[in-house]
Amino acid sequence: MVTKPDFLGGSGQDHFRPELQVESPEGELYLRFYIPSRQEFALLATGIREVIELSPDKITPIPNASPLLLGTLNLRGRVIWVADLGQFLGEATPLNTDRAEIPVIAIEEQDTIVGLAVEEIGGMDWLDIQHLMASKTMPNTITPFLRGEWIVDAKKNQCLRLLDQTAILRSVRWTG
Repeated sequence: MVTKPDFLGGSGQDHFRPELQVESPEGELYLRFYIPSRQEFALLATGIREVIELSPDKITPIPNASPLLLGTLNLRGRVIWVADLGQFLGEATPLNTDRAEIPVIAIEEQDTIVGLAVEEIGGMDWLDIQHLMASKTMPNTITPFLRGEWIVDAKKNQCLRLLDQTAILRSVRWTG
């Protein structure tokens, strides 16, 4: 904690310094990430329990489980399923698990938690849902889980697609 009054550049009295004012962010906070095909997606931060990067040996494979599932992991004393998000969305290329760490996004609704293994975490951004547009070019395997997309760069045809974590958690794809 700073206790020196001259730190703020004054005599200790309250001064209004516009250059020190922080703009309030617009929209809501989202986590951006990539799946193996380098498509970029986002999830609303309030639906994410936590993001962890862990060694593949921390994920225990389960025999005869769905091919979407990499296995289970112990998340603070609770065993949760970990899925390859790209495979869940219908991507042909499976996640490369032969590496030092795998990013896993633990999403939660009520008492259900699932870990979504992704290629790479892109960061956090404040995004305005009012600029979200309907996606016209997505395969049918993804559309049930898509809320829309933001255009990132129209010239390069780059967009950021917003996933619906509730639809992912409630999907019948988990049952087989």
